[in-house]
Order: sequence, then structure tokens, then C-alpha cells
Amino acid sequence: MSSPLLDLPGAVPAPEESVDVGVPWHFGDPFAEQRSAARSAVLVDRSHREVIAVPGEERLSWLHLVLSQHLTELPDGQGTEALVLDTHGRVDSHMMVAHHDGVVYLDTDAGAEATSALPTIGVDGRQTLLQYLDAMRFWSKVEPRDAASELAVLTAMGPDAGGILAGFTEVPSGAYEVRALPGGGFVRNVPFRALQTYDLLVPRESLVEWWLKLTDAGIRPSGTMAFEALRVEALRPRVGLDTDDRSIPHELGWIHLAAHVAKGCYRGQETVAKVHNVGKPPRRMVLLHLDGSVEVSPETGDPVFHGDRKVGRVGSVVQHHELGPVALALVKRSAPVDAELMAGDPAEERAVAAAVDPDSVPPDTGEPPGRLAADRLRGR
Repeated sequence: MSSPLLDLPGAVPAPEESVDVGVPWHFGDPFAEQRSAARSAVLVDRSHREVIAVPGEERLSWLHLVLSQHLTELPDGQGTEALVLDTHGRVDSHMMVAHHDGVVYLDTDAGAEATSALPTIGVDGRQTLLQYLDAMRFWSKVEPRDAASELAVLTAMGPDAGGILAGFTEVPSGAYEVRALPGGGFVRNVPFRALQTYDLLVPRESLVEWWLKLTDAGIRPSGTMAFEALRVEALRPRVGLDTDDRSIPHELGWIHLAAHVAKGCYRGQETVAKVHNVGKPPRRMVLLHLDGSVEVSPETGDPVFHGDRKVGRVGSVVQHHELGPVALALVKRSAPVDAELMAGDPAEERAVAAAVDPDSVPPDTGEPPGRLAADRLRGR
């Protein structure tokens, strides 16, 4: 699906090999777009995201069983984040959730997939997220459908974004709060570290109209190149870039945020509960500062080394307007975070020196609660 916003003056399309193909990559100056997001406001076309609508009287109870998040009591006008996990608790897909006007909307990256409950279905046991949800309906009173032709995603970011949006709609103030947009669709407040961020799911036929009236009001047009740099800075992982086939929610900062540890009976729940209560994840996601004095850079999926020992995997690699070249990476818990690392494939001559940003290292929460409880029972 190609966005009509690519026809606007200055829009540069994302490269064909990009995961964001089909929408503007930038509007002439991606670094200035990042600065505008930090200082004023930008608008990003993310209309290539998939949108799934889940109507039906059992929508909340059914999604509660299928997704990783606690959803039975999600009020209308509120959202959250959720995952689909495989039977081993590994991440299949991530989605933003919004309960609006009696329908639950899930928006996710284009091409989102899930491991089929029946391995003989799909390619290598994989199927689209919508196919997976449809296969899990059984007798539940729900009707999941592809709603990408109905709604398209725009994202407004920056300290001035809320004030500009207030000229057109009621602006949600709480985390994940959802409010109706005039003419259809809704706006959702998205926690994005310190950066004010709002997703607007607008009627697709009104995509250009919304873009023009918001940019005419003072929000700077921006592309996914700037959005990705800000996402990496905010330590927000993306499935397929910052995950591999072994990634579990604990490694990515998604526990509590997108995966509930106490509710039962969803696929992968045993792993989520076990690691949270009695163990620790084998890896952790960190931000790497990359050596910018050389002309090469690592690529997504490349290894991370400490000496001659492989200790991690490179995820998203971006150029940040203040931090320079940085990347998200999954590194082993045993890897030193205060030592020089090498990121990239030496066989391809793209390995560069890398240092872990100390502020990105997840805090050590001590002994898991289940282990502490067991020790107390033993009188330790």
C-alpha cells in the first residue's frame, strides 16, 4: 500500500529494502525533522501500519485469552500494548491496542505474523496476525477484520504537538487514553519517554486532509527516518528489527507494559511467569553508541563481540541528531556494560567499536519474587 502523501512536495520515499516502504522516509532534512520533534512538533505518516478491528460482545474476554495483556476490564476510551507469543513465550508480534466506541483496534507493523496453533498451517508454521486471530475465534462472539482500508495511522510528536492538536480535537492526557476525532477515527496518547506523542487513526479517505490541516497549523512534515531515530533513543523495540527467534518479553522491556505476569491461560504465559518469578532473562536490550569516525556501520542482525566472544545481536541502527550513530542491541547478561564492544560482522568488514549507554541498562531488581518467597518458606 503506497501512501498518497508521497505525492506531496518534498516527500522522499523510503528505500525499497526498508521495512517502512510505502510512506515518506523524510522531507528533505531528516536531522532537522528530529530536532523539530525535540523542540516543537512533527507529523509522521505511518499509514503503512496494519489495523485490525475486533468488534463483538466477547471482544475483551476473547482478546484477554489470546493476547499477553490483561484486557477483560479495559474501559472504552482506553488503550494499552500487547503481544502475541508462541508456545515457548517468544515474541511473535507487538501491537498497540485501543478500545473505542465498542470496538477494540489493534495496529501493528506491516507484515505482522504469528506462529500458527497448527504447525501445518501457513509457511513454516507462520501466518498473518489476522489469520491467527481468526483461527483462534472458535465459538467466541467476535468478528476480527482487516481495517487498514478504514483507518490510517499518523503520529504527532513533540512538546507543541498537544497544543496544536487541541485546535482540532479533544486531546487525551493520560497514558494510552483514547478520544474520538471529529469525522471518525480516534487519537491516542502514547508514552514515548519524555517526548509527547499521539497516534491519530484517521479515516483513510481523510488522510491527506488531516495531514494538510495539521501541517498548515504548524506541525512540521516528517518521515519515518526521524521517527526511527527517536524510537531508538526512547528504547522502544520493534519486532523483526530488535528481536530474533529467541526473544522473550523480559529482554525487551515489555513486561508489565505489554505482557501481564499474573493473568493465566494465554499462549507463552508459562515462560513469562517463570522468568519473572524465579529467573532472569538471558539477555537485555541496551543502547549502543557506535564509532562514527569510520565510514562503515553494523547492520541489523550483525553480532556484538566482547573480545573474540560473541555476546549479542545488533538491532535497529540509526543516525541520531544529537547522539550520532547509535543502535539497539540484545546483549547477554554476562556481557560487561562498561567495556568496549565491537558491533558488526568482521567478515563483511563492518565491525565498529561500540559502548553501552549506561542509562539504557535495565536496573537490577534483585532476586525474583518467586525465589524470595521460596527462600522465606525455607527460613532463609
